[in-house]
Amino acid sequence: MEPENHTGIPEFYLLGLSENPEIQSALFGLFLSLYLVTIFGNLLIILAIVSDPKLHTPMYLFLSNLSFSDVCFTSTTVPKMLLNIQTQSKRITYVGCITQMYFFTVFGLLDNLLLTVMAYDRFVAICHPLHYTVLMSPKLCSQLLLLAWLISILGALPESLTALRLSFCAIVEIPHYFCELPEVLKLACSDTFINNVVLYIVTGIMGFFPLAGILFSYSQIVTSVLQISTAGGKYKAFSTCGSHLSVVSLFYGTCLGVYLSSTWTQGSWAGVFASVLYTVVTPMMNPFIYSLRNRDMKRALNMLLCNLLYSP
Repeated sequence: MEPENHTGIPEFYLLGLSENPEIQSALFGLFLSLYLVTIFGNLLIILAIVSDPKLHTPMYLFLSNLSFSDVCFTSTTVPKMLLNIQTQSKRITYVGCITQMYFFTVFGLLDNLLLTVMAYDRFVAICHPLHYTVLMSPKLCSQLLLLAWLISILGALPESLTALRLSFCAIVEIPHYFCELPEVLKLACSDTFINNVVLYIVTGIMGFFPLAGILFSYSQIVTSVLQISTAGGKYKAFSTCGSHLSVVSLFYGTCLGVYLSSTWTQGSWAGVFASVLYTVVTPMMNPFIYSLRNRDMKRALNMLLCNLLYSP
C-alpha cells in the first residue's frame, strides 16, 4: 500500500496474533482463561486484605493497590482483543486507539511506581524496624499512593498528547493485538522525531529512577540481613521480601524483553510475544506469588474462601 497523508480520521486495524481461524479460536479460549484468572485472583487478594484487620498494614495496602492496577492494566488490552476475535473484526477507532495507549501507559507506570514504594516499605521494615510505625505512618502511605497515581496519570500524558499531532494513512494496520505506542509510531505518515524523543525521555525517567530506587533498597536490605548472626533470622528477614522480589524480577524481566527484542530483532513477533508476558502473564502470576509465598496471605485467603463458601 502506498502511504499517503490523510487529513480525516484514519481507520485503525489490530492484526492480532494470527489470522488462522482455528488458531484464533484457541487464542480466544487461552486469553479468556488467563484474563478470568487474573481478575479472579487479584480481586481475591483485594477482598482478603480488606476483610482481614491483621492485613491493614502499609505492605498490604500497597499490595491491594498493585492488584487493582494489574486488573486495570490487563483490562486495557485483553477485552478488546477478545471482542475482535469473537466478532471477527480487527477494527479499533482512532479515539479508542489513543485512549488504549494512554491508559495502558498509566497503569504500566503505576505498577512500576507501586513496586518501588513496596521496595521502600520492605527497606524500612528490615533496616529500621524500631522506627517502622513512625516512618511508614498512615499519612505517609496515603501520600505515597496519591503521588504514585498522580505521577502515572500525568506521566502518561506527554506520549499520548504528542501522538495526537501525528497524521496517518487512511488505513493503519498495526501488527499487534493492542495499540502499543512504538508500533503505532512506526506506521505514522508524518515525522515522529518529537514523539520518539518524548518516548525515550519518559521511558528513561520512569524506568531508571524507580528501578534505581528498588536496587538501592534491596542493596541496603541485603547488607542488613548479612549482619544478622543467626541463620533463622536471615531466613525470616529474606522471606518478608521474597514475594515482592519475585514480582519485581518478573515485571522488569518481561518489560526488558519487549524493548530488547524490538531493538535486536528485525521482526515484531518477538516483541509481541514479550508483550503478552508482561501484559497478561505477569498480572496473572502476581496473586499466585503472593498467596503461595506469604503465610499471612494464605491465612487470610483461607478465611475469606471459608466465609464465602459456608456463609448462610
